[in-house]
Amino acid sequence: MNYLASDFRIRQAVKADELVIGALINGIQRNEFGLSITLADQPDLSDIDDVYIRPGGTFIVSESLDGEIVGTIALLKFRPDSGCIRKFFVSKNWRGPTGIAMPLLNSLFDFARANQINQLTLGTTSVMDAAHQFYRKNGFAEIQESELPPGFPRIVIDNKFFRRQL
Repeated sequence: MNYLASDFRIRQAVKADELVIGALINGIQRNEFGLSITLADQPDLSDIDDVYIRPGGTFIVSESLDGEIVGTIALLKFRPDSGCIRKFFVSKNWRGPTGIAMPLLNSLFDFARANQINQLTLGTTSVMDAAHQFYRKNGFAEIQESELPPGFPRIVIDNKFFRRQL
């Protein structure tokens, strides 16, 4: 699952990436968005294989050509045809219209379609306005918490929810 571009590549995460992934995600959560969440609050980041990959999902990273992980996105499969998008984070310098968010999202869409996952749902926080705009621009509709599908793995800090059919 390697997509080559001029300055980055996208691939599935491996066990050896977990510390770097955790540092990237938690740094963005705490330093940019002021969320009082720690790595200890996110045990999934230290067991990517068992939490995401073995149950039928994926955890995708984008890395610069020098090997620095600069973006992440994960799909947690919670029903045969449904997945939850998690851990969608991009380093500040890699954001924007020519950044890596779209290639990451498209890689996740490709994975979902190849695995007969046709409904994607996600939770986020109200402070991530740019992310909300990005989701809407890419076909996600905002839904109420009461509209979450059965079995959706809700995270306590999430207070905005989006869904998209593939």
